[in-house]
Amino acid sequence: MFRLLAWLEYSGHKYVISDLATDVTIIVGEVKFHLHKFPLMSKSNRVQKLVLKASEENSDEIDMVDFPGGPKAFEICAKFCYGMTVTLNAYNVVAARCAAEYLEMTEDVDRGNLIFKIEVFINSSILHSWKDSIIVLQTTKSLLPWSENLKIVGRCIDSIASKTSVDPANVTWSYTYNRKLSAPEIIVKGGMKYQEKIESVPKDWWVEDICELEIFLYKRVMTAVKSKGRMDGAIIGEALKTYAVRWLPDSVDALISDVHSWRNKLLVETIVCLLPSDKGVSCSCSFLLKLLKVAILVGVDDSAREDLMNRISLKLHEASVKDLLIPARSPQTTIYDVGMVHSIVNQCMINEKCSQDLDLGKNDVECTDFVLGHGSLLSVGKVIDGYLEEIARDPNLSLASFIDLARSIPEFARPVHDGLYKAIDMYLKEHLSLTKAERKELCSLMDVKKLTMDASMHAAQNDRLPLRVVVQVRASAGVQSLNNNPRDASRSTTNTEEEWEKTAAEDCNSIKKQMNQTKIKEGEFPKNGKILRKDSRNSKSGMQLLPSRSRRIFDKLWVVGKGHGENKSSETSGSSQSPTSMVPGDTKSAASSAKHRRHSIS
Repeated sequence: MFRLLAWLEYSGHKYVISDLATDVTIIVGEVKFHLHKFPLMSKSNRVQKLVLKASEENSDEIDMVDFPGGPKAFEICAKFCYGMTVTLNAYNVVAARCAAEYLEMTEDVDRGNLIFKIEVFINSSILHSWKDSIIVLQTTKSLLPWSENLKIVGRCIDSIASKTSVDPANVTWSYTYNRKLSAPEIIVKGGMKYQEKIESVPKDWWVEDICELEIFLYKRVMTAVKSKGRMDGAIIGEALKTYAVRWLPDSVDALISDVHSWRNKLLVETIVCLLPSDKGVSCSCSFLLKLLKVAILVGVDDSAREDLMNRISLKLHEASVKDLLIPARSPQTTIYDVGMVHSIVNQCMINEKCSQDLDLGKNDVECTDFVLGHGSLLSVGKVIDGYLEEIARDPNLSLASFIDLARSIPEFARPVHDGLYKAIDMYLKEHLSLTKAERKELCSLMDVKKLTMDASMHAAQNDRLPLRVVVQVRASAGVQSLNNNPRDASRSTTNTEEEWEKTAAEDCNSIKKQMNQTKIKEGEFPKNGKILRKDSRNSKSGMQLLPSRSRRIFDKLWVVGKGHGENKSSETSGSSQSPTSMVPGDTKSAASSAKHRRHSIS
């Protein structure tokens, strides 16, 4: 038996220095190992066959073709054959195991051979460690299909999946790689031990660690985690979100670049297929919408996109306006993809209807009771009104698209029309070329009776609205009800707008003439320029400045700032802020006062 003295490496050659000369050269990749036949043949069945074959060919060189793990893995096996101590760890154990399998270093050749020892190490150490299991799984990629056939991949995946479902209170290993559990914290109060507090491990402690896995391995791990059936869907959703944030680039250019577009597309499609099948409850709507935006950019298939849209429709009440701003793609001319949002809203309404039908069948309650018991549709109505206001700024947005989306929200989901009014006002502001008929159709979306007082005051002064709408707003706000005179109310709804405007202009001229003819005594004005009314409830004791019909028209054309809490006289209603209530010298001060009283919500 020879005595081993050293193991040397020089210029791509590795030598065993001993008292006997080497008698075989084994080539692995670009490295030549100058070794002895006997120690190798005593451990490796494959070396025995190759040496025999080389001898028949009168050659002392053996070329190990496609050796798994390369020269480093072979060196581990060779040193083991020579009886040298080898160090195995999570980074080299897979390569060593595959190399030993290649060399057929089994128990049939020698008891306690390398394959047996490596398997003991993997089962007793690697698979018991959370961190090592992940590291080993990462190293298997470069050693396929050997690592797969040896079931190293499957064993690591099962080990990781099992550990994720362990009760966090029992987690004692380090997590997120270098983050370790804090030592017990002793709380001392009044010089005495009060209680012992141990930092708790979060339920999603594992999600960051597996983010380092390549997409194919990540998919298999997450599939295994879900198949266990013990993981909460919300944690699954958080894990997918964390992985998406980790690997999806921030910039649009990087997303769609030729270098990474295929990988990004695969990543999005994988995340979508891994989403929990719990009707979208586990993932936030914001995350789903961001994922949808990326999916559109990288060009995922229709099924993945439709899956995302269906999930979003189930959680639309959680969405924000910003999240809904999905950029439009060519050949669309608008800034945002309004059609896609419209489709999501329609699906949301279908879902709500199905849910309503189920509840009605169980409880036999009315539709109104159902809606009032669920605030989700109210939230949907609010966010879509905000979305309408945002897209109304787009000069290329057609009136039909705006109106169709606005009408997709049912009336009971929009109890207040302030948000819709803002959206309509913004559309009128950005689309000045609308015809009177188009403006009328647009404003017909809004019910002035559902405007709050602040919105009504703003609308009553909004010259972008059709004149008829302005009058309706004032009447609804209690400034001057058209229903006080049935004949005027009938006229306001049956005349054409052109006829109404002509009549209003004529009445306005009539008012101006009457204002010039009216003489007011000085004793009837207080110092602040307002009419002094005594016993305003008695119409006979008050001063009638204008005929009742003229005052009605006057109130239609001018803003009256009175709130509902002020006393209203049947003879002088609204006259305290009209031009007839000012003395000639107080015109400027009254106008200034009116300016301070004006409210705006725009």
